[in-house]
Amino acid sequence: MVSVTNLTKTYGSVNALNGVNVQVKESELFGVIGPDGAGKSTLFRIILSLLLPDSGEVEVWGFDPVKDYRKIRQMVGYMPGKFSLYEDLSVEENLGFFATVFGTTIKENYHLIKDIYQQIEPFKTRPAGKLSGGMKQKLALSCALIHKPKLLVLDEPTTGVDAVSRSEFWEMLQKLKKQGITILVSTPYMDEASLCDRVALIQKGKILDVAAPSEVVAGFDGKLFGVSGGNMYHLINACKSFEGVESVFPFGEELHLTFKDRDDHSEALMEFLRGKGFDKLNIRLIRPNIEDRFMSLMSSESFHE
Repeated sequence: MVSVTNLTKTYGSVNALNGVNVQVKESELFGVIGPDGAGKSTLFRIILSLLLPDSGEVEVWGFDPVKDYRKIRQMVGYMPGKFSLYEDLSVEENLGFFATVFGTTIKENYHLIKDIYQQIEPFKTRPAGKLSGGMKQKLALSCALIHKPKLLVLDEPTTGVDAVSRSEFWEMLQKLKKQGITILVSTPYMDEASLCDRVALIQKGKILDVAAPSEVVAGFDGKLFGVSGGNMYHLINACKSFEGVESVFPFGEELHLTFKDRDDHSEALMEFLRGKGFDKLNIRLIRPNIEDRFMSLMSSESFHE
C-alpha cells in the first residue's frame, strides 16, 4: 500500500531523512517509533504530498505523491501532531466542514466514526478550542475519517494527552483496523510500539530496524541487567567506570546495563560498586523491551557509521 525507497530529505546541513526504506501492507497498523527530531513528521509529510523529497521514490497505491497528489489526498486521512482544526467553530461545524470539503456528509459515513463521535457528541455545540486534550484528539480523528479514507496517517496523536485517553485512542485504532483501514502512526512512546503489527525504529533520519514488536525485542543480543540502590546519578557514573560495562541507561527506578562480552559479570560489578560505597545494591537479570533494543541499535557502530 505504501512503498518508500531510498528516501532522502535535508534542511540545510541537517539530514532529516537518510536513505529511508519502508513498506506498509494493506490493513496493517504500522508504527514509526522514535524520539523528537528523528524524522517521523518529515517522512509522513512526504508520503502525504505536503513536502517534496530531495531524492528517492514514494508510492501510495502505485500513485506518486508529487504527480498524483490530488488522487492521494482523496484516499488519505491525516491527523497532524498539533491540533489543527478551527478552534472557533463548534465540534459539529468542524466535522461538517471537513465532510463538505471531501464531498460527503456526516450522515453518509457516520457508521465509521460512530464509536468515536458518540463520546464527544454531548459537546457538539462547544467550540473546538474549549475541548480537553482527549476530546480534541477524538474530534481530530473523526474529521480525518469522515471521508472514509483507505489510509489513516497519524503523526504523534497521543502526545500531550493523559494515560487514559492514550489507552482509549489505541483501542479505537484497533477497531478501525478491523474495518479494513490501513493505519500509519508515529509515536515517541516506546510502550505504544507493542500495540502495532509492525514497527520501524527511526533515529536521526535512519531506519534502525523494521519488524514485528516481538521480533525487534528478539534481536537484542546478550544479557540485560537491572541495577538499583543508591543515588541514581552517582550509580550511573560508578557503573560506567567499571571496565566490563558496555552500556548503562536509566529506566524508571533502576538502570539497564549490559557487559561488553555479553556475559554475566554481575558478581564482579556488585563487589566493585560496594567498594565505591554502595551498600544497598540489587542486580538482577531482566528481559529486554523495545526501548532496550532501540538504545542498543543507537549505540551500535553500524548506526554511527
